[in-house]
Amino acid sequence: MAKQSFYYADPLPLSRTQVKGEQLFGCSALKTKTKHLRLLSNGCRARASWNADVKPLEIPRQWYNLIADLSVKPPPPLHPKTFEPIKPEDLSPLFPDALIKQEASNDRFIDIPYEVLDIYGLWRPTPLIRAKRLEKLLDTPARIYYKYEGVSPAGSHKPNTAVPQVYYNAQQGVKKIVTETGAGQWGSSLAFACSLFGLGCEVWQVRASFDQKPYRRLMMETWGAKVHPSPSSITEAGRNILQMDPSSPGSLGIAISEAVEVAAMNADTKYCLGSVLNHVLLHQTVIGEECLKQMEAFGETPDIIIGCAGGGSNLAGLSFPFIREKLSGKINPVIRAVEPAACPSLTKGVYTYDYGDTAGMTPLMKMHTLGHDFIPDPIHAGGLRYHGMAPLLSHVYELGHMEAISIPQTECFQGAIQFARSEGLIPAPEPTHAIAATIREALRCRETGEAKVILMAMCGHGHFDLTAYEKYLQGNMVDLSFEEENIKESLAKIPQVIY
Repeated sequence: MAKQSFYYADPLPLSRTQVKGEQLFGCSALKTKTKHLRLLSNGCRARASWNADVKPLEIPRQWYNLIADLSVKPPPPLHPKTFEPIKPEDLSPLFPDALIKQEASNDRFIDIPYEVLDIYGLWRPTPLIRAKRLEKLLDTPARIYYKYEGVSPAGSHKPNTAVPQVYYNAQQGVKKIVTETGAGQWGSSLAFACSLFGLGCEVWQVRASFDQKPYRRLMMETWGAKVHPSPSSITEAGRNILQMDPSSPGSLGIAISEAVEVAAMNADTKYCLGSVLNHVLLHQTVIGEECLKQMEAFGETPDIIIGCAGGGSNLAGLSFPFIREKLSGKINPVIRAVEPAACPSLTKGVYTYDYGDTAGMTPLMKMHTLGHDFIPDPIHAGGLRYHGMAPLLSHVYELGHMEAISIPQTECFQGAIQFARSEGLIPAPEPTHAIAATIREALRCRETGEAKVILMAMCGHGHFDLTAYEKYLQGNMVDLSFEEENIKESLAKIPQVIY
């Protein structure tokens, strides 16, 4: 049989490849038809020769913008004071020009900068893995695949957008980036990206998470970031919250208010957001673009695509390229968003204009929201704590292109334990929701005999989230009751906007 050779070459290394019927990425060259594989000191960049049936998988060169293919465009964000559609200059105190342009773009594809592709090559393409051991454990005819983003330096999908966001800020001469973080996945990813481009990084971490996850804070500090518990006494927004509730556990909405306040007051400082906004979802589509090709290499077409949904970037990143193919009539998968029962913006919230932060400093976005001052219970262990869903994802949901369910945290962690003990990977709390929903679907297939192909978003590992697992394993984790009265009180404070 004829042979072909290819090189993993800087700055765009083909650091992963896909073998039909098996999974191969970077250094894990098990069960492949490899002639030889020479590993270099960084572990994943090497020269290799393969049999002709092995197709190299390249890092996508463009991000995909779903807005271009939607017949009904999403509603615009509104200015927080005038309630009129936001103008580019209104966003300039917070974001660099390139990201403002991407936020409002209707272009179908946007080129990924050379410098960003070079850094993506540290971990991309990421593996698509068939969960054969989980299938066996569940005794299901379903075929389960998961796209694993935990191989990034920060351990999640978040660097997919952290790197380009910091790159564009660096290009514009910004000296420091500020942000918020909940579980710490986003804060650590931004700290990582800032360390590569030499920018300062300051992070407001939700107080409940700051106390529960000291190693996430240390991870950020190792990459050079300065980390504050939120609410803090540093900002006016934080001081106002502490005056009302000195023991406030914090929320992402509060932390966003603090970071935005600091960015707006300092000319050399910009703000970065890890989810929700259009440009963030855009950057994450590298996940789905890779996965389309990987599923094709496996000879499979997903019947159902499942992803956890908090702010929405992980689910959007995987699903939007598949929705493009669905809109063109090529495939017809069910897209299922899974959110925590403790913070169910899609399934319990309302679709309306609301602030993206607690203090009302950000533009109003039309999204599914529980109210901008909604604060999840601090005993909620499963991540995904944001009060609203990404406006574009909310719009797609309203158009009927996806469905949503919510799952309580004990079922999520039960599924995570099954996954860890069969597949070996310990999931972050966020993807436990997708795992639990996948197990539900796989068990339905066992009852019906359907051999569905299930594609799941596995957005990160849980190595810094083991206190949640300890709580579950010791029997101390409880399901939170969703208080309708609390939501009514929060929703009552949403501004009444007619647009």
